[in-house]
Amino acid sequence: MTTAAAGGADEAPPADKQPSGGTSVPAPRKAGPAPSGSPGARSGRSVTGTRTVIAAVFLLPALVLLGALVVYPIVYSVYRSFFDQAGTGFAGIDNYKALFTDDTIRTAVKNNAIWVVFAPTVATALGLIFAVLTERIRWGTAFKLIVFMPMAISMLAAGIIFRLVYDQAPERGVANAVWVGVHDTFAESSGFPKAHPLPVHPLKAAGGGAFVTKTPVRAGEPVQLPLVGVLPAKMPGDAKPARAPGPGNDGEITGTAWLDFTKGGGGSPNVIDAKELGLKGIKVEAVKDGKVVASATAGADGTFTLPASADGAELRLPASNFKEPYNGVEWLGPSLVTPGIIGSYVWMWAGFAMVLIAAGLAGLPRELLEAARVDGANEWQVFRRITVPMLAPVLAVVLVTLMINVLKVFDLVFIIAPGSSQDDANVLALQLYRSSFGTDADLGIGSAIAVLLLLLVIPVMLFNIRRIRKEGRR
Repeated sequence: MTTAAAGGADEAPPADKQPSGGTSVPAPRKAGPAPSGSPGARSGRSVTGTRTVIAAVFLLPALVLLGALVVYPIVYSVYRSFFDQAGTGFAGIDNYKALFTDDTIRTAVKNNAIWVVFAPTVATALGLIFAVLTERIRWGTAFKLIVFMPMAISMLAAGIIFRLVYDQAPERGVANAVWVGVHDTFAESSGFPKAHPLPVHPLKAAGGGAFVTKTPVRAGEPVQLPLVGVLPAKMPGDAKPARAPGPGNDGEITGTAWLDFTKGGGGSPNVIDAKELGLKGIKVEAVKDGKVVASATAGADGTFTLPASADGAELRLPASNFKEPYNGVEWLGPSLVTPGIIGSYVWMWAGFAMVLIAAGLAGLPRELLEAARVDGANEWQVFRRITVPMLAPVLAVVLVTLMINVLKVFDLVFIIAPGSSQDDANVLALQLYRSSFGTDADLGIGSAIAVLLLLLVIPVMLFNIRRIRKEGRR
């Protein structure tokens, strides 16, 4: 018994050493709390107190900055939104009513809705496609680097780039240069868009951009069709000096269409001078009683020949010879300016979506994908029923991030949209700037717009917080 006691209260004798005769051994006692004056108690109290003080010291600067830079501006913006333009009279909810009654602000709200729906969706979809398609190819890393590169430039630089891309002139704007090139490949372009006759010429306007001879033509009388106003750059490269036509056979009508202009001066109107060039390719029609009875195309020297059926007809130069050249699409016009700017945003942020989705794709269990393929699923079924559902958390992160981002978009719209269509491309962040600054600033309206933007962001943030918490509980 002495030995057992010496072993301490927490030690019980082994089973084979238990005393016989039914004698019970007392159960070991649990250790109680240390005395209040013991060093352990002093240490625990000190540690607890120190943690509280340190936490307060470290959090205080952050709380001060948070209050000064976030809480105070929010509270003051809400307060200021209930006052008039001068800030001296209480306006109630009049500023908030203006958000939905003023046409300019309503356009901004509508455009923001378009941005929130389409920009994040398109950028995420492209990021998903790029990430999946480049996963197995050898040069996938290089491709991802190229797609991600636009993220390295600022919104200001991207706006300047796309302002040039969308320039209306095909010689400057890349978008219209490509569009016009494709159009002119499949559609015949006008040869002489600015050509016209002088009052002394034997031609007159026929309406719709066409010109006709002032008198009917007769066989054996060469017809002269002089024009002016053709730029040297628009003249055919293989045009030859104009010449008078030869006599027609069997009542044929012959004539010459030429540029009645001598470079450097000189020359006489209605006379083919030595340095004047023929209008190669210009179309000539013979018209009787409003119907075209014959047509011809001028050669390199401007001469043409019509059959005898053209005798007594008026010769017409149709409007197709003079229509303005196709200049492409007005990308920054009222109808296309918002989609155009969204395109520049997608160009910048599709790389961001691709990188995040590619990281999530790299973490997918390959054995699950291979098992689906072994079971007979094709690549589209694997992508739709396995890859996309397993990437849902990553896709949600990308979508929510881009939604919050597009609600704040300002730089691209301000720089890309020209002054003539800036109202049509207006968004809430741009309207906030326009309402809050300038000679006609209304800080009441500006503050109301800021509060509206905050209210639009809060549901997206709450969704993100719930998603993060749900992921944390897994």
